[in-house]
Amino acid sequence: MLRYASKRVVLAILVALAVSFAAFLLLSVATDPASAIAGEGAEPEVIEHIREQLGLNRPLLVQYGSWLLHVFHGDFGTSYYWHQPVGMLILHHLPVTLTLALSAIFVTLIVAIPLGTIAALYPNSLIDRLSLGIAVSAQAMPSFWLALVLIILFGVMIPIFPISGDAHAWNYVLPAIVLGAHSVPAVMRLTRVGVMDVMASDYIRTARAKGFYGYRLLSRQVMRNALLPVVSVLSVQLGYKLGGSVVTETVFAMNGLGRFALQSIVGGDIPTVQMLVVLFAMTFIGLTLLADLLNAWLDPRIRLA
Repeated sequence: MLRYASKRVVLAILVALAVSFAAFLLLSVATDPASAIAGEGAEPEVIEHIREQLGLNRPLLVQYGSWLLHVFHGDFGTSYYWHQPVGMLILHHLPVTLTLALSAIFVTLIVAIPLGTIAALYPNSLIDRLSLGIAVSAQAMPSFWLALVLIILFGVMIPIFPISGDAHAWNYVLPAIVLGAHSVPAVMRLTRVGVMDVMASDYIRTARAKGFYGYRLLSRQVMRNALLPVVSVLSVQLGYKLGGSVVTETVFAMNGLGRFALQSIVGGDIPTVQMLVVLFAMTFIGLTLLADLLNAWLDPRIRLA
């Protein structure tokens, strides 16, 4: 288990470094921050002076090495657009995205697990087909389209929920539904397969012989084992929610990291965009590593290696 964990940690670090360099390279090629800072119609001498002042005239590898060294020392740079430390800006926007991601996971749980359980208890029935149809529909709908539909229904026609901002808990209801709907199919299918496999096992027949039926059988015997793979998938889904909230936050005008990333891209703010890309990648890599280690801990073949 220790050898497996060490290999996974080293691989995660290498992937994180590769992602950071790829993001740095692509951002440097895609935009010229000196021109964006100088503004339209700026003189070439002014643009060149800004480029020299920011160190953008140095070789790309030197720029990347300098940036990486500063990151290791906790210095994430200064925003070209907002003229504030990038770390402070990220901490300011992080609570909104984190709250939205956790709310979306909660929506996924309360929809996917009941649907998957019911579908497993009545396989190949009308309920099973209906549950699978709901899951496929949720995965097929684009996030922006679902967001606009919910805004029209519950923000305009039936004004129940606010449709913009993040000041109150009610502001998170519609965005959480939009962001959580995409994860419903994966979690529902895993729950369905897990429950069906557990229901067909020998110890469930033994539990029934001892008098366990209905809710007692599900809660004490079936769900405890059937949901183990779901926990691993949810950790990965949380990473996706944290990094994939750009569209949802933009549509609902929420002041989180997703919308902040879009504003930074439009403004040519390379230090901020670079740090956000690395943050999203590190979050996803870290949660994926956590899921791999959890699966390894639950697998006796790896745990005893």
